[in-house]
Amino acid sequence: MSTGHAGPVLPGRVRVTRRAGRLALEAALSRRRLGPVAGVDEAGRGCCAGPLVVAACVLGDRLHPDLADLDDSKRLSASTRERLFDAVMKRAVATSVVLIDAGRIDERGIHRCNLEGMRRAVAGLDTAPGFVLTDGFSVDGLGCQSTSVIGGDAVVASIAAASVLAKVTRDRIMVDLDARYPGYGFAAHKGYGTARHARAIEELGPSDIHRMSYANVRRASQAHSRSSTL
Repeated sequence: MSTGHAGPVLPGRVRVTRRAGRLALEAALSRRRLGPVAGVDEAGRGCCAGPLVVAACVLGDRLHPDLADLDDSKRLSASTRERLFDAVMKRAVATSVVLIDAGRIDERGIHRCNLEGMRRAVAGLDTAPGFVLTDGFSVDGLGCQSTSVIGGDAVVASIAAASVLAKVTRDRIMVDLDARYPGYGFAAHKGYGTARHARAIEELGPSDIHRMSYANVRRASQAHSRSSTL
């Protein structure tokens, strides 16, 4: 566990069940006077185009009824994510969203950018957290104690809220980029490595929002170069 205080209160990686309640971990930490508790998550790690988006969120000790449907954003419909995005922005104590572009990802690598984004997102919260919960893996340098939660975006409310913020923000960006870069289908696949996306790169070549360090982009780009010389 990453720590900015003496005496860790949780193991470095924990498993939480839905049965315990979505705010159970946050409430337990608050009872130990370790709050406010922030959840952190990202969207776009597995994409080959567009930014990585990282969000942090402090919900407080009680889950408002408007947030009852919080879950891993990938499990939710687009309309539910949009509704929850507005609810989180209205009900959360503090939120922060960070964008890391494709060039930075190519320069530093996706994992290092993910860690960088989480640190920046936590640092950008208006309310400084006393404890941070991350989804899946530990992050150092957050300025306070932290614990990673296995499958956290599905069982911990603050991580789920961060997941929704990151996913909706990124999806909106990719829809806007679809108009700027027609032909790639960004509004549909959101930059993931689909067969349609690969064909578009082969036909059009890579755009400046593609992650050239990704093998599938390089392969499609090489195919485009070969076809252009025929």
